Amino acid sequence: MRLGATALCLLAGCATTGLSGGVFTKPDVQYRIGAPEEKSWRPVAFADNDLAWARNGSGQLIAANATCQGHEDPPLDVLTTHLLLGFTERQKLSEKLERLDGREALRTVWRARLDGVPVELELVVLKKNGCVHDFTLIAPPDQRMVAKSAFEKVLASFAQEKRP
Repeated sequence: MRLGATALCLLAGCATTGLSGGVFTKPDVQYRIGAPEEKSWRPVAFADNDLAWARNGSGQLIAANATCQGHEDPPLDVLTTHLLLGFTERQKLSEKLERLDGREALRTVWRARLDGVPVELELVVLKKNGCVHDFTLIAPPDQRMVAKSAFEKVLASFAQEKRP
């Protein structure tokens, strides 16, 4: 339950970097990604995610993650469903296929509850070179659209790179 842990870490004020010169690297993948540009976003950390940023005091969160092992090869909708574990009263608001970094990606928008609290999620999932990349925007229902431009800039900056 990656996003459930998000709430705990945000309360604890956890911080992460992991991003050097706009490039995130771990043993099995390297990708270029830009952090949200507005100063109100700060890096945070929580289990099982590569990068995350929260907007001060707003309940808005943007996260990016890559999984390159142990995921087999499920379709994008199944991968999206995995991101929703821990959320209740889920209602899909929209779903569409689009291109991201030259690959087909599935974008879905959901209304749900996390520990009884209403939230909206925008999820983008793609597979590339044996890795699953997922991007999450989570916010209170009246705040998702406020954070959407920062989320779109993070997505637009993404590019998986070859490992050196």
